[in-house]
Amino acid sequence: MNRLLPILHADEQLVAIAKPAGLLVHRSALDAREEVFALQLLRDQLGRHVWPVHRLDKGTSGVLLFALDADSASLAAQAFEQGLVHKRYRALVRGWPGADAGSITHALAKDPELPSQGQVLLEARTDWACLRRLEWPLQTDPRHASSRFALLEASPQSGRRHQIRRHFKHIAHPIIGDATHGKGPLNRAVAAHLSLQRLWLHALTLELPHPITGRLLRIEAPLGPEWGRLQPNCTA
Repeated sequence: MNRLLPILHADEQLVAIAKPAGLLVHRSALDAREEVFALQLLRDQLGRHVWPVHRLDKGTSGVLLFALDADSASLAAQAFEQGLVHKRYRALVRGWPGADAGSITHALAKDPELPSQGQVLLEARTDWACLRRLEWPLQTDPRHASSRFALLEASPQSGRRHQIRRHFKHIAHPIIGDATHGKGPLNRAVAAHLSLQRLWLHALTLELPHPITGRLLRIEAPLGPEWGRLQPNCTA
């Protein structure tokens, strides 16, 4: 498959791409039928081996970081483990939050694919801010003629798997397009309204100390044009 990935940053140790929504980072038993992966595409594009430093869910778009050698991959991964990496996401969620900003502190089971009962719960925190409130003429509940949504910025302060998706479900504001944690009728209504079906979650920026130089590296993946569809019908 001849598909060039947008490169956001490249140096002798690291390369970052803008991962499109719907692309797996690497082969996974959870999606065994998938045959195309960011790891494979970038390796072929650069003509050399690459090592993934972290992961993004298949449906999430945005900044994805790879290393160009095993030592740099290990050092960069340590920065994630030590909490030295700052991430900002953009998300479209169901409903209007009752405040303009807040923090979700809710412990999460390590493996979201397994029942939480019996698993050790890990501390997790996500900070968020409401950027815009929206209301569209979508009726998925007979009690309401329209549906409310919010465009949020989210900053996970811990690195639990599917953390942002699970946290916003916990506060009853699931991310639109989330087939696992969201509401199917509403997801389908939004997809029809916007003429696009996707998980509305985007990794906007990634900041970390460079594994070799130690200098702060800030990488940004601009929002795709589809996010412009969320501007009309703004109410607040």
